[in-house]
Amino acid sequence: MTGCVVLFPVVVTFLFTWWFIQFVDGFFSPIYANLGVNIFGLGFVTSLIFIFFIGIFASSWVGATVFWIGEWFIKRMPFVKHIYSSLKQISTAISPDQNTTAFKEVAIIRHPRIGEYAFGFITSSVILQRDDGDVELCSVYVPTNHLYIGDIFMVNSEEIIRPNLSIQEGIEIIVSVGMAMPLVISPIERINPLSDDIPLDSII
Repeated sequence: MTGCVVLFPVVVTFLFTWWFIQFVDGFFSPIYANLGVNIFGLGFVTSLIFIFFIGIFASSWVGATVFWIGEWFIKRMPFVKHIYSSLKQISTAISPDQNTTAFKEVAIIRHPRIGEYAFGFITSSVILQRDDGDVELCSVYVPTNHLYIGDIFMVNSEEIIRPNLSIQEGIEIIVSVGMAMPLVISPIERINPLSDDIPLDSII
């Protein structure tokens, strides 16, 4: 069993990597095949170079203008615009650029019952005006694998626990169905400077 436990992540990672290389290689390899050039991996390298130059082009003023025009047309196409907007938000959410990420913070909310908690991501906030005073509500996205499927809860900002986890760490926990969960989680606003970690149960 120990051998299976050790080999399982290695084999799965290798198979996924192999599939990804073949998938990306398939974009340009037919062109090389028609030219009589049969070198495995050449299409993959070409695809990476192509993506790299697309990134450079998109960063320029001309490229940004071209992509803006293309996006303008897509957003006026029925049905397609909803698919594009959803995929763009997901892509932005998992972007390594923390300045543009759609996920603001990792959140822990009391759900579905008292004593049970759910991991989610704060995506936005809104002020709810009531007769007894205004209340800030946070839009918390709680994924149900895979990451693009989940529920949205409007939660009082004061009831949200904000752990000391980055967005990437939160995504890793969700994708790994909780197996990547750290042994100890400390809410940011309640971290005791005299100790490195505080068990979550001892402060809630």
